[in-house]
Amino acid sequence: MPEKTTHSPSIKDIPDSAWKKLSEKKIYFGHQSVGNNIINGIKDLMKENSQINLNIVETADPADFKTGIFAHSSVGKNDNPQSKIDAFASFVEKGIGDTANIAFFKFCFVDVDTGTDIQKLFTEYKSTMLLLKKQYPKTTFIHFTVPLLKKSKGSLKSLIKKIVGKNGGFFDNQHNIKRNEFNDLLRNEFEGKEPIFDLAKMESTHPDGGMETFTKDGENYYSLVPDYTDDGGHLNKKGRKIVAEQLLILLANLSE
Repeated sequence: MPEKTTHSPSIKDIPDSAWKKLSEKKIYFGHQSVGNNIINGIKDLMKENSQINLNIVETADPADFKTGIFAHSSVGKNDNPQSKIDAFASFVEKGIGDTANIAFFKFCFVDVDTGTDIQKLFTEYKSTMLLLKKQYPKTTFIHFTVPLLKKSKGSLKSLIKKIVGKNGGFFDNQHNIKRNEFNDLLRNEFEGKEPIFDLAKMESTHPDGGMETFTKDGENYYSLVPDYTDDGGHLNKKGRKIVAEQLLILLANLSE
């Protein structure tokens, strides 16, 4: 069940020496549109914090990993999470796994909805990541929770659709429930054992630590804080900076 977050670390909590070490690391990030939001958030923060100096390059070419780099590229296709798992594994196996210190990818909110077989998807994800970890023990792999959408406003129109058995649309809370279910599987499997970036939790945590949630059948679920988005799913400048800050802090801690 979501709980209020008491304190999130800030960039100021990280020593300059850690940022220097991070700049020397070879990092790969596979993503789609929300990932671009996060990359832009990192660039925003670099402008405001001169101690953070990352070489951000859009590439998946192992030849570019000769010196410190924060490489990123698109992986797979939206609405097809298996394609993203396969694409990430392919990039790693074609050379990134031999060169990167840290590697990770993320799904998009459109990859998980009411039509997703959550257990099957997680099993495929888990087996692929465990295999990559065995094949490339020198690379640190980070697990990302699936990003969320804002919660449905629960209008009369959407209520009628539910009563007659019709899907409530793109922002229907049922889709976010599926994303929460996948994220719970990921947390239960890897938390305390391997690095996790809880993107969903970052997206659903208000600046005061309170959680943006909705309730269904007595259960609470995370949803995206409305102030962090302009379209209900992608991160605006405020949202992307909040998420990017926590990702940078995780990466800096892993680089120590």
